[in-house]
Amino acid sequence: MWVAGTFKVRDCLAATSVTLRRCLKLGATMAKSKFEFAEKHSFIKPNDSRALHLMTKCAQTVMNELEDIVIAYGQSDEYSFVFKRKSNWFKRRASKFMTHVVSQFASSYVFYWRDYFEDQPLLYPPGFDGRVVVYPSNQTLKDYLSWRQADCHINNLYNTVFWALVQQSGLTPLQAQERLQGTLAADKNEILFSEFNINYNNEPLMYRKGTVLIWQKVEEITTKEVKLPAEMEGKKMAVTRTRTMVVPLHCNIIGDAFWKEHPEILDEDS
Repeated sequence: MWVAGTFKVRDCLAATSVTLRRCLKLGATMAKSKFEFAEKHSFIKPNDSRALHLMTKCAQTVMNELEDIVIAYGQSDEYSFVFKRKSNWFKRRASKFMTHVVSQFASSYVFYWRDYFEDQPLLYPPGFDGRVVVYPSNQTLKDYLSWRQADCHINNLYNTVFWALVQQSGLTPLQAQERLQGTLAADKNEILFSEFNINYNNEPLMYRKGTVLIWQKVEEITTKEVKLPAEMEGKKMAVTRTRTMVVPLHCNIIGDAFWKEHPEILDEDS
């Protein structure tokens, strides 16, 4: 059974519930206060790259702290974390998984805030909630992550058109909502291209696909001083070393290509 959890930003800390079933749906109820947090901190619409990179930094911190996480996926105000199938962290107690991830994520958000919002003070501490789910098979896990990425695309396409209508055409939010009511993806793409000269396919992948975090071996070049026995002074030399790090990817995880390229994620022994 795979253990996973989703965590979303909220305005204030709140008690969270854990639901366990045979095949549990993973998710968290998004509070209205999430939008208030974005407004009060002047987040750029439709996407604020600073906020997205901050979320990713927090998720990387969580993965470095809890190394049994094999993959994470993030979009907008949420991140999902998947633990190893055979992980025995916290004796597989759902409440422990949740509280450790949520607390680490929330503290990281406050700690790294100034790295991404230099001129914008954090007006009050945010809170995060979440849920923990057990998935019975690789396929149900892939289906869940595919669903989250599909949701990212649907929401981002809508938001891109919506805010173009508001910011560039001068419509009110209500008028923009009414204009988009009943439109399909093709209609939204046509509005973007014909009215705003925006090709949605050229929008940054981070906005359209979200962010995938996985462990990868990365070569790092560092400078090291080497002193030979016959020499009085050492020489600085470039040294290459390989480290396993949490790497962000902006790619398609719907379908089999990604999983065939990274079979270690769903390895039965993981």
